Amino acid sequence: MAKKQIDIVAEKMGLDENIKKYLKKVERSLIVSIPVLMDNGNLKVFEGYRVHHSTVRGPGKGGVRFSPNVTLDEVKALATWMTWKNSLLNLPLGGAKGGVCVDPTKLSRRELEKLTRRYTAEIINIIGPDIDIPAPDINTNPQIMAWMMDVYSMQKGRSIPGVVTGKPIEIGGSVGRESATGMGLFYIIEALCEKEDWNLKSSKVVIQGFGNVGGNIAQILYEKGIKIIAISDVSGGLYDKEGINLKKLLEWRDNGGLLRDYMDESYEFVSNEELLTINCDILIPAAIENQINLSNAEDINCKFIVEGANGPTTPEADEILRRRKIIVVPDIIANAGGVCVSYFEYIQDIHSYFWKLERIHHELKNILVSTFDEIYNLAKKERVTLRIAAYMIAIKRLARAIELRGIFP
Repeated sequence: MAKKQIDIVAEKMGLDENIKKYLKKVERSLIVSIPVLMDNGNLKVFEGYRVHHSTVRGPGKGGVRFSPNVTLDEVKALATWMTWKNSLLNLPLGGAKGGVCVDPTKLSRRELEKLTRRYTAEIINIIGPDIDIPAPDINTNPQIMAWMMDVYSMQKGRSIPGVVTGKPIEIGGSVGRESATGMGLFYIIEALCEKEDWNLKSSKVVIQGFGNVGGNIAQILYEKGIKIIAISDVSGGLYDKEGINLKKLLEWRDNGGLLRDYMDESYEFVSNEELLTINCDILIPAAIENQINLSNAEDINCKFIVEGANGPTTPEADEILRRRKIIVVPDIIANAGGVCVSYFEYIQDIHSYFWKLERIHHELKNILVSTFDEIYNLAKKERVTLRIAAYMIAIKRLARAIELRGIFP
């Protein structure tokens, strides 16, 4: 899917064939075995990955996910998308990603710590503030980043907070990091509605995903009085055309509850597949990749799609949505708030000087909205989708860096 997107954009912008070949390959992939002595005395060996797609414009940057479905191909694709995202925002960073094939819900806290520390030790030679800076992703969090930072720092003999972002504030994390992707999504939705002369206040919103991204954007919209008519987690979703009481659902989620077990007769339970086709104004897929595809693109019933997840829409679905005049704001700008504030955290760690939340939000909005304006204007000028316009900007910037640096040797 990531390679196909490169082909589509390369053809549109007449990209040099050699540059296209270069961009379709990752720089390096590391596969590691992670032996963990479990609490019952049995040894389990997990498989982990760290991939650098490109470090042409700066150190690699990208999350680490713990999931039973992680594959090397998935991590390669995610690393590629991180390259585009950082280039699009004009951050001096490349693209990287990592993952471990594990179901963390089946591990004790001690087993999870052992897994994290051993994984960090195995990839230690290809991470660092000037090489590659990991961050949280699916099923990872500030505590896991703290363990990763500790392993790296112990090996180097001094505290190095800049090796990871998304850490707890007490050890070099940044204020505003945890809600950054959701806040960034809100700034993009605001900018989109302004460009399209659409009333956000009266909009009906559907959100797939109730984790860090989905939960945060839902909370921000709800607090601003915008009606959320459906939301889902891994177990399915709840729908009410009159709007959902998000405050109660957040309390339920934070106490470990799944939406399928939430008892309220005013809500209709829907599957994740059904949720995507509910009639609404703004649809926010904020779960996992490939959710909007050839099988359901004709049934999508909204005006705008704003991608909170990475890669939720396949290229085939993109073409159908374009034909149906549904505007899609692509992931590489829509959910870029996370990597943007990760970059701020990295800068703060390097300089040992920390910003207030007001500055974080000001800088974040400035970067995201100005980038969205650039994408929107190019899309209108070239008569292409917002995704193709975003990729054209990102790839042009990256291609120029490759041309200037040349191919070693």
